[in-house]
Amino acid sequence: MMIKAGDIVEVEVFKITSFGAFTKLKDGQKALIHISQIANGFVENISEHLKLGDKVTARVLKIEAGKIDLTLKAPKQQQQSRSYPDNKEFRVNIFADKLQDFALKID
Repeated sequence: MMIKAGDIVEVEVFKITSFGAFTKLKDGQKALIHISQIANGFVENISEHLKLGDKVTARVLKIEAGKIDLTLKAPKQQQQSRSYPDNKEFRVNIFADKLQDFALKID
């Protein structure tokens, strides 16, 4: 199986370390998903996101010296189109709102 950067692959997690998850492609090649490539936000504990035996779809970041680096993150253009979570209210002037609430409480 010949893969290149940008390809989407199905992998299975076979080892989890403090710095990433080691995976196997269908043809047996091994690849790493670094902790920084598991989610868009900060990941403190990989086991909260991935478990041994999980089968996930990943994108190939790079192949260098026979090592395959993967990511679970969406490409940059997809990340930028969504500026805040759907379940959160988006407010631009939070400080101004809080200051106004504080001023009303003083009166």
